[in-house]
Amino acid sequence: MILASILTAAVQMMTPASPSDPTPRATVEQGRLVGRQADGVASFKAIPYAAPPVGPLRWRPPQPARPWLGDRDAGQVGAICIQPPSNGDPGVGPLPMSEDCLTLNVWTPETRGAEPLPVMVWIHGGGYNNGSGTAALYDGTRLARRGVMIVTVNYRLGRLGFFDHPALAADRAPDEPGGNYGLMDQIAALGWVRDNAAAFGGDPSNVTIFGESAGGVAVTQLMVARSARGLFHRAVVQSGMGRQRSAELALDRPGRPSAQSLGRAWVRGAGLPGEVTAEDLRAVPAERLLGPMPAFYSENLIVDGVVLTEDVVEAFAAGRQASVPLILGANSAEFWWIRPSDAGAYGRTDDAMTEAEHEALLGAYGGPEGYDQHVVSDLVFNEPLRHLARLHAANGHPTYLYRFDVVAESNPEPSGGATHASERPYVFDNLLTVGRPMGERDDRVADAMAGYWTTFAAKGDPNAPGRPVWPEFGAERDRLLEFTNDGPVAAPIPLAHRMDLIEAFYGRLR
Repeated sequence: MILASILTAAVQMMTPASPSDPTPRATVEQGRLVGRQADGVASFKAIPYAAPPVGPLRWRPPQPARPWLGDRDAGQVGAICIQPPSNGDPGVGPLPMSEDCLTLNVWTPETRGAEPLPVMVWIHGGGYNNGSGTAALYDGTRLARRGVMIVTVNYRLGRLGFFDHPALAADRAPDEPGGNYGLMDQIAALGWVRDNAAAFGGDPSNVTIFGESAGGVAVTQLMVARSARGLFHRAVVQSGMGRQRSAELALDRPGRPSAQSLGRAWVRGAGLPGEVTAEDLRAVPAERLLGPMPAFYSENLIVDGVVLTEDVVEAFAAGRQASVPLILGANSAEFWWIRPSDAGAYGRTDDAMTEAEHEALLGAYGGPEGYDQHVVSDLVFNEPLRHLARLHAANGHPTYLYRFDVVAESNPEPSGGATHASERPYVFDNLLTVGRPMGERDDRVADAMAGYWTTFAAKGDPNAPGRPVWPEFGAERDRLLEFTNDGPVAAPIPLAHRMDLIEAFYGRLR
């Protein structure tokens, strides 16, 4: 039945209106789409995968997209979701912005063989407060030309995507999940891909999810969310943390307020009546929900008891994550500008260290200067991702770890390595979006990364003839692939003694 539907949809895919009309068309469950063709790739943009979450659907689980009659133009990206100013992040995408933003974009090669295409679904980062799937940085043309179907997704952000309040809880049905609306959007988008990938030549039984920063965290959350099980078959986590602890929906814990407590605090700070109703909250103008911006590490991560029933690290430790091949890794100087003494969630990550632990790490980093520049990156990204990799491999699943240490000669930052999010244009092979000159060595790294990623999507193993072997990761052989200015090279985990000390620190905190 599945094969028959794939073949039927493939016949319908990109049928021109006439022999002289190259315009691609595709028929999905909701109706027919009219896309665009360029550089050997067909694109379809602003496709609704769920109903607009506005009015009575604000702070509700996503509802099915509405059908349309006739042709729907899919030539331009849709609105980005409501969010604060981007501060120049190239992963945000163009205005306008709107609550009516639950759309996705598809790129697929026009020329392909008889086999259905591997599907890659990108989940953007931005701290669950910013970003979109519409940014030029995430244009899927160059990846699609490598023989994959690319999907990028918008999902609800900030207080529209990750928020709760007792009034909203009182308005929910007994089995209705709350709080994690942005994550529910991602799951709805994956359901849409399962049901409609074949219309673009894609294989719904071979879907890879990949994401960076908050998008990488989202990938790990999807790996432990039961309602996402079976909707994807490989996963890639780029700079996705790993040891973060989530707030619970309603239960306050020492030092950790619940999502509903945070919601009550926001209502008080916004000057709304103390006894607000769900109707009152849904009538608040969306722009008013932007300030102050929620803190990703402490406000946007929620264990709601339905979609997410436990923290990611606990699920991985118990073997309750999706049993899929996994790539994960981080950059060499992720948060180089954040010092451990800084205020904020990231800057206080060493507060619980004993004097002995702190002294040992100072020695491992060669003194206070090295410690201040690198320990936050290691506490938040490098050691936690090594930990998840060990857990996933120990459960018998194919696991591949990487370290990105590529710095373009034109890079203006005194970072001492590859800063947070700097791998994105290499993964998408979209170096032209960087905005400054990139050299031949950058082209080689982008070609290698895009090749590893798309090969992994095709077969669950990133290796292919003609490129350095990426060793499978395991607790007994802690080897990774390091992307350097001179190209990828397999190597032991760099500076592992630092990671070992941090692992012991986290082990004591359990």
